[in-house]
Amino acid sequence: MEKNNSIIHVILTGGVGSRLWPLSRKSQPKQYLEIFEGKSLFEMTVERNTHLADKVMVVGNVDNHHLSGKVMDKTQTAYLNIVEATPRNTAAAIAFAAFASNSDDILIVTPSDHIIDKEEDYNIAIQEAISKAKEGYIVTFGIIPTKPETGYGYIESKGDKVLSFREKPNETTAKEFIARGNFLWNSGMFCFKAGVLLEELKQFQPDVYEKSKLVWESSQKGFLDLNASLEIPSISIDYAVMERSKKIKVVPASFSWSDLGSFESVYEYLVSKGHPTDNNGNMVIGCEDYTTFLGLKNTIFVHTNDANLILQKESSQDVKDIYNELEKQNSDLLN
Repeated sequence: MEKNNSIIHVILTGGVGSRLWPLSRKSQPKQYLEIFEGKSLFEMTVERNTHLADKVMVVGNVDNHHLSGKVMDKTQTAYLNIVEATPRNTAAAIAFAAFASNSDDILIVTPSDHIIDKEEDYNIAIQEAISKAKEGYIVTFGIIPTKPETGYGYIESKGDKVLSFREKPNETTAKEFIARGNFLWNSGMFCFKAGVLLEELKQFQPDVYEKSKLVWESSQKGFLDLNASLEIPSISIDYAVMERSKKIKVVPASFSWSDLGSFESVYEYLVSKGHPTDNNGNMVIGCEDYTTFLGLKNTIFVHTNDANLILQKESSQDVKDIYNELEKQNSDLLN
């Protein structure tokens, strides 16, 4: 009865990964770094979803779409390229993908810079989300938390019902969430029919809907116009739709997940893959030279050809402050 609708994997490639400077740069954001057993996070994202979707769309920007193109060539993946002239946050990025689809197409929207293990659990969660999306729901993926993480937003849930969305908590609040047992990490992954998402966007954020539609309709081969794009309010999909719509469902998922947003999470991932550390938990990233640590614990030494970063693992979230400081100085070290 129902066919002609495709399942489309939409990859969002915004983000510079400021907490992973100096590895992550404007010219080489974290999702393109081939530091994960010779692959990048982007490549792993493409491969993970190949068998789940009929088509692929990549929403990128003028600075990074050539990097995405290289990955798509390497993996021999055909895709629709949507190139934003300027970042307008996730509501607009997702709207462009929905406008580029048929209204009955089911979109699986994922960031390009996440690590996911336990693929079997991942596939089960995706299938469950697709079936809810077919019923007209907008589905978000909530990860069953393994610790009171302060770097993620949370979803308060009951079964597949969303009770509330919560901002990144402080330590005390995060512990409270875990103790209550019905809080999930907000993964930033979604699944829905293109038409349903656009209806909700039109209802709750008509300005984003109308202006994104104009930009999409005037696009040339997927390249979007700068001046028209600047008119689009820069709003996240969470704020525009997820926190307001009555059509939201959550799939609580037990696949192991990290947004690798900090050196602490990169450290944990690399340790799990056998990357060496010394007896005091010190780690070297990006340097082949003999390096030794004296009187230090849990220190990460990050080496690139023009910058070194030496940090306590626990200070990982503060790397963005260095990035922001260099940005103020208009430093070449961010390029």
